[in-house]
Amino acid sequence: MLKNDHLEQWDRENFFHPSTHLADFARGNVPQRIITGGQGCHIEDRDGNRLLDAFAGLYCVNVGYGRSDIADAIAAQAKELAYYHSYVGHGTEASITLAKMILDRAPENMSKVYFGLGGSDANETNVKLIWYYNNILGRPEKKKIISRWRGYHGSGLVTGSLTGLELFHKKFDLPLAQVVHTEAPYYYRRANLEQSEAEFVAYCVAELEALIDREGADTIAAFIGEPVLGTGGIVPPPEGYWTAIQQVLDKHDILLVADEVVTGFGRLGTMFGSEHYGMKPDLITIAKGLTSAYAPLSGSIISDKMWKVLEQGTDENGPIGHGWTYSAHPIGAAAGVANLRLIDELGLINNAGEIGAYLNSAMADAFGNHANVGDVRGEGMLCAVEFVKQREGRVYFDASDKVGPAIARALLAEGVIARAMPQGDILGFAPPFCLTREEADEVVGKTVKAVKAVLG
Repeated sequence: MLKNDHLEQWDRENFFHPSTHLADFARGNVPQRIITGGQGCHIEDRDGNRLLDAFAGLYCVNVGYGRSDIADAIAAQAKELAYYHSYVGHGTEASITLAKMILDRAPENMSKVYFGLGGSDANETNVKLIWYYNNILGRPEKKKIISRWRGYHGSGLVTGSLTGLELFHKKFDLPLAQVVHTEAPYYYRRANLEQSEAEFVAYCVAELEALIDREGADTIAAFIGEPVLGTGGIVPPPEGYWTAIQQVLDKHDILLVADEVVTGFGRLGTMFGSEHYGMKPDLITIAKGLTSAYAPLSGSIISDKMWKVLEQGTDENGPIGHGWTYSAHPIGAAAGVANLRLIDELGLINNAGEIGAYLNSAMADAFGNHANVGDVRGEGMLCAVEFVKQREGRVYFDASDKVGPAIARALLAEGVIARAMPQGDILGFAPPFCLTREEADEVVGKTVKAVKAVLG
């Protein structure tokens, strides 16, 4: 394709790309890809490459690319009213409608929705509300938040602290002191290979109890967790994990924040991961699937229990001192309304469950006996393949070998996008919910080719 412009040059010279090796990119050692279009599960770049996006952007283009219903809703809203703020009781038809649609789908104990722009700011909101809540209840020392190692909750100051991945802490002076971490429910990577799943759950519970005992339950406000670990490796919890954790939290009067940025609105084949695993959250974080990333929007869904205390707080102290300029932005809200309607009309949650199960089964059939595959796991439209140097005794590749990224590159050369997950040689898949059985077969077949190209 003839390119009579300077985009590549401008990109290298002007654009600060997130999660990128900045020096290598500036030197031209990191490939550029300028995306120009998309339809269904595929995207296209300006070089004419058509790629099957088996990671839905960043687990977020749930309804697939090119949905004119959402684009038309965004355009109509922009023409009618591009922006107005939501402070001091102001709203728009789109933001009010979307709040009701969310609560109609959320667990019964949820009361209100606060809107932001991304998952990181939603979790920042959650922490502020938790601290406010405990201050109103006269518990100024009950402020620490427990997160899990390998959890992902954002990359701000508090949210980067909640994230339990080294890359998000290194040289940023994180985590902050108010955040403490406990064991990840990552059964494959358990230290004791003799443990059954039930024994490992008991171990995770014992570790949590020990942490609470060390810190003091009167200092711990909340526990945050993704129903399924996402960026930390796409790791479904072992059976009984959430029930056991919930019992500990209830015993010590510790709030539960369910971070459903990845799992919310259907990725597990159910509307929310909380219902999928029987969690009883006090706050639910939503973002990606709320608009399928057609416009930026996030939310904090607040329980009845917390809402009553927040109301009490404003009776005692006046208006709550929290807000973003773009909270409940009408264009994002219009995208959310159209997106949730489309999910319902097309039966995409059922498809995510059915085709997701097929994808996971086919991936397990393809790699279950591979000499360099330690684990194939997933739930709903989430799947991961974890590579090891040696299955027996679970011997990992050296991190410097970068086996996971090499396989992701080889798969990209086959025309399929997957994600090399951090802190391990793990290939992650999170396709759009509209994935077909034939496309799932293509993902698996080309993954087999890519693994053979790298590992033989």
